[in-house]
Amino acid sequence: MTLANSNFTHHCLIAMPDMEDSRFSETVTYIVKHDAEGAVGLVINKPLELSLTQLLQEINLPILKGIDEPEMPVLYGGPVSSEAGFVLHHERGEWNSSLEVEDGLCVTSSRDILDAIAQGKGPKNYLVLLGYAGWSAGQLEKEMAENAWLVCPADNSLLFELPFEDRWQAAASRIGVNLSLLSHQVGHA
Repeated sequence: MTLANSNFTHHCLIAMPDMEDSRFSETVTYIVKHDAEGAVGLVINKPLELSLTQLLQEINLPILKGIDEPEMPVLYGGPVSSEAGFVLHHERGEWNSSLEVEDGLCVTSSRDILDAIAQGKGPKNYLVLLGYAGWSAGQLEKEMAENAWLVCPADNSLLFELPFEDRWQAAASRIGVNLSLLSHQVGHA
């Protein structure tokens, strides 16, 4: 498979140590969709200074039943539409606006899933994110050719279980890469 016809849907992009775009420094980005029109992803390891409870209060959703992790941070999903909210989760559910990525892993952008979470009826595993990352047609492939990213398969542990601060190194380790040993001059001999 050549880079031009690669599909990175349901994979994670790992920012190289010398990432020039500070918005993606040391990030792991889950790719929700990648096709000829471009790519869409969600950064899964950059907590904002906003908890789930605070977000629910800001959007006037009363917490009717205890949330398992009320202080769970809302994540920086990416620089595009930073006011737009997304929930990455398992369990398809009956939410108004969901996209199933693969194997029951979904992204929902409708408020009803937050309402369900506030009522204790939401999915078991989920991340709440603000904003997303987007690439135009061919842009991600160009960045890959320029050694901006590494790629690893996505899995539940990386997406939902590991502490946020461990995800960047852990994602690279899954493909046998120690990021601290990489030269900042990779591919520029």
